[in-house]
Amino acid sequence: MAKLYFNYSTMNAGKSTLLLQASHNYRERGMRTLLLTARLDQRAGEGRIGSRIGIGSEAETYVPGDDLFARIRDRLADGPLACVLVDEAQFLEPIQVRQLAWAADDLGVPVMAYGLRVDFRGELFPGSAALLALADSLREVRTICHCGRKATMVARVGPDGKAVTEGAQVEIGGNDRYLSLCRRHWREAVGEGPEG
Repeated sequence: MAKLYFNYSTMNAGKSTLLLQASHNYRERGMRTLLLTARLDQRAGEGRIGSRIGIGSEAETYVPGDDLFARIRDRLADGPLACVLVDEAQFLEPIQVRQLAWAADDLGVPVMAYGLRVDFRGELFPGSAALLALADSLREVRTICHCGRKATMVARVGPDGKAVTEGAQVEIGGNDRYLSLCRRHWREAVGEGPEG
């Protein structure tokens, strides 16, 4: 039985590296995969998934409103798919998460989604919330805070290097804009607490 998997973490945990490795493993055995990534994140180039360690692969892009179930169904007309791998899954719309679940349930294709759990304000992304609700399997990809504890939060920093607490939920950036922190250091950075 095919399943919907959600691999989540903060920034810089190696989610894209794991996705690319999984795809490589399938392809090395002669199996086809479908790689999808959000069109709005073009840090590695349009239609490309890239890892900070220097590996990458071409991918199809998705935008709000795309019917991912139909896309997967149409790709199956060209032959079997061993797996669908989705990068930047936090940018999925809740209906698109349902479409991925339908693909696993009705088309028998495993779907592995990789993305952030929370935004810089400590709030769930809509796509991540839907994945947490619907995924058959949840896996936390761990990374560490500067203090050595597990990082579970993401802080967005401004040009002055200080954490910002307001703004649009989505702002594409890398190490220049985001820090992965443990909750204690995130709270300290954003000034949250009983006296903050």
